[in-house]
Amino acid sequence: MDELNKIKLIFALGNPKEEFLKTFHNSGFIILDSLLKENDKFKTSDDFSFFKESGFVFAKSSVYMNQSGQAVLKAVKFFKLKPENLLLLHDDSDLELGKIKISFGKNSAGHKGVESVIKHLKTKDFWRGRIGIRKNSKVRKKAEDFVLKKISDSDLKELYFASNFLKEKLKLNSTSGPA
Repeated sequence: MDELNKIKLIFALGNPKEEFLKTFHNSGFIILDSLLKENDKFKTSDDFSFFKESGFVFAKSSVYMNQSGQAVLKAVKFFKLKPENLLLLHDDSDLELGKIKISFGKNSAGHKGVESVIKHLKTKDFWRGRIGIRKNSKVRKKAEDFVLKKISDSDLKELYFASNFLKEKLKLNSTSGPA
């Protein structure tokens, strides 16, 4: 995937309040934090916070998931980038827990945060890091029944392990940025 070298902005979706921090819906935040060796250096801007290192901007939305398009648009404009330079990290209830799929130019598949981003950018031509949050089960639960549930320590380990796949694909080293 040589096209991945176009990515300059890695933007995580989630919900900003403390009560949502370790929920499946905040998997984007969890994965982004695991990509960074130091994540206490984030600077705050309108609707998002960011950290620049080694040619990448790592950013987190500070607005609720369903309004995240405005934050992503502001970040793209602030850093003078194009949508195709964006990798959007978000939870995906259609993927198995711990899997990450990178795709480009896809529809939202019903994800309200992604819908908001597509609406604000006026395009679906950006990269998505879809983070699997669905556990294997004989009974398929509706996403709204578990996305805001707290993540167990073992499920959190699955997400951290999945971040290694993303590090490899983006050629990030342990301190972030290109290896």
